[in-house]
Amino acid sequence: MFAPSQLEVRRFFCATYRKLQDGSPLIPMEALAADWIAQHPEYHQELADEEAALAAVYSVEEGRTNPFLHLSMHLTISEQQSIDQPHGIRQAIELLAAKRNSLHEAHHAAMDSLGEMIWTSQRSGMPPDGHAYLDSVRQKATR
Repeated sequence: MFAPSQLEVRRFFCATYRKLQDGSPLIPMEALAADWIAQHPEYHQELADEEAALAAVYSVEEGRTNPFLHLSMHLTISEQQSIDQPHGIRQAIELLAAKRNSLHEAHHAAMDSLGEMIWTSQRSGMPPDGHAYLDSVRQKATR
């Protein structure tokens, strides 16, 4: 399993943004990240300044969205869809995208479910519950 540090994740997104701006070739993971970066112009200024990005603190109290967490969740959900893990997530995201008329909005809704699963796992000390996550996404797609 690949488990990059917080700084490695930030460097990856900043470097990908730089390559996107320069028109440099992208490896497949960068190309996927670049697609999501392009859909989030509100993060471009932060991605453009790697030094500031590495030092930034995103606290809930400040009410700032962490662009690196947000983009990482897009990549996570994209990967889950591509390998259909947990089994059924591909269909659930596709149904949610059809309901919302937007894959992007479907990802945002799924992020809530993904974040809840991770938070519950951290609080309980138990492994992440993929079934609960999938059920949550399915409920969003069918209600």
